[in-house]
Amino acid sequence: MASIYQLKPAFQNFLRPFVNRLYQFGITANQVTLVAMLISVGLSCGLFYLYEPDRQSHYLGFLLIPFWMLIRMAFNAIDGILAREFNQQTRLGAYFNELCDVISDTALYGCFIVINFISPSLLFLVIFLALLSEYAGVIAPLIGQQRRYDGPMGKSDRAFWFSVLAIFIVIGSYFTPFIPQTLFNYSSNGMLIIISILLVLTIYNRIKNAILIT
Repeated sequence: MASIYQLKPAFQNFLRPFVNRLYQFGITANQVTLVAMLISVGLSCGLFYLYEPDRQSHYLGFLLIPFWMLIRMAFNAIDGILAREFNQQTRLGAYFNELCDVISDTALYGCFIVINFISPSLLFLVIFLALLSEYAGVIAPLIGQQRRYDGPMGKSDRAFWFSVLAIFIVIGSYFTPFIPQTLFNYSSNGMLIIISILLVLTIYNRIKNAILIT
């Protein structure tokens, strides 16, 4: 099934002139990876510790999620270009690339726990399945295949849908006087259910395609 990840080559081509400048300034792929992780964790901690459900303005902080998700996709593309095209691929970098993404994803998804109408069980299920989907992709090289990025709920897709969820939450906080809160509650958790189902399908696709490819 289609995934936003398939747009990555075009996105990389767009960023390539900027990456060339970064290389000239001595920026490395590992530095980009670590900075992206630190910003992700910092943003998540800020939203978690500063959020107050009785202050409507604090919902606005979640608009930083879609903004950062887009920038983070650029960071991910940049570190890949630096590593592959400027001979910066290292064993340590391979660990950074996988572990930092998992840490960032877990932090960015986990901060939604402060929203009182988000089901903690559903949120934890999404986080668990997201981790499992990445693990399913990483296992492929152990059986002689390339790392799997199959969809329909890969990293880029999750970034998109959690951005939509964040925007939906902010809109809901301002329109509750006109629209029943329960509608936003059910819709938000329904979105998590759909993400979970698509993550299960993603795990299946990654395992199936890794096994069947010869």
